[in-house]
Amino acid sequence: MKSNYGTILVVDDNPAILTAVKICLGNMFERILTLTSPDSLLMTLQQEHVDVILLDMNFSHGINSGQDGLLWLSAIHKRHPDIPVVLITAYADVKLAVRGLKNGATDFIAKPWDNDELIRVLKDSIDKAKEVVPLHEIEKQHVKKVVDKCHGNMSKAAELLGITRQTLYRKYQQ
Repeated sequence: MKSNYGTILVVDDNPAILTAVKICLGNMFERILTLTSPDSLLMTLQQEHVDVILLDMNFSHGINSGQDGLLWLSAIHKRHPDIPVVLITAYADVKLAVRGLKNGATDFIAKPWDNDELIRVLKDSIDKAKEVVPLHEIEKQHVKKVVDKCHGNMSKAAELLGITRQTLYRKYQQ
């Protein structure tokens, strides 16, 4: 029985990885799309509804810096910011994972992966993307971000937000 997690797009240059992912996730997704190269990734996203992307970080032969994955993550995030992207790599290190998360990835998986962990991470990423955040929470986060950007200068923050200082203080205290 298939779960209702829709469609996953898996991008990895290793066909054995794609086969393993299909076997592991076969009961979780209605559709599993695979690409052995990210070259047609953006075109695929224009043509298909995708609920989550599992993206390898290395596509250039002999180079294992993760830079390829970060570039593709950025391209995806610019055009499709609502699609969660989980990064996957055999050359995992903490700095690379942190860079990926700071650049918009929802999570990071190291190869070889634990099947249960991969499934949990993908489900969590999709569930979080579907979560509806109350408007007052979004406003509160935005106000805090602007105040932080202005280094606590409330007058400057109020001006940037287009509100009075009194309104800003009220919103900031909530």
